[in-house]
Amino acid sequence: MTDLLGSNTMLLVLAALTLLTAALCAYLLVRVQRQERRHQALINVLRNEIRAMTNGSIGMGNRLLAIEHKLNITVEKQQELENRDPGVLAYNQAARLMEMGADVDDLVRSCGIGRPEAELMALLHRELHNEASLPSRH
Repeated sequence: MTDLLGSNTMLLVLAALTLLTAALCAYLLVRVQRQERRHQALINVLRNEIRAMTNGSIGMGNRLLAIEHKLNITVEKQQELENRDPGVLAYNQAARLMEMGADVDDLVRSCGIGRPEAELMALLHRELHNEASLPSRH
């Protein structure tokens, strides 16, 4: 009889442990499902934010392309205008020659501008060059 009582007690203990384990598993399952819902909600929020940032970046990229296109058109028109006016072309060439170290006589010969204009350009070039070489004051 003692054996029967001992095995019944053992069965009760095992049944109690099984129920306790099942309850713990159910509790953990509910908790994991709750965390999974929270994580899924966070993932959805992040997806929406990424989508919004991506759309904003695409929109900004399109605007930059449009601005770049307008800038290229403006540069082309400016070059056309400079090429129409032979005087501007001569002054542009004179400025480039000045940057390369030409003197007043070279400007008069090469660009077809008058001596007073060439001297004025040389003076302006020296002033700009001197300003650029001075340390900036803050």
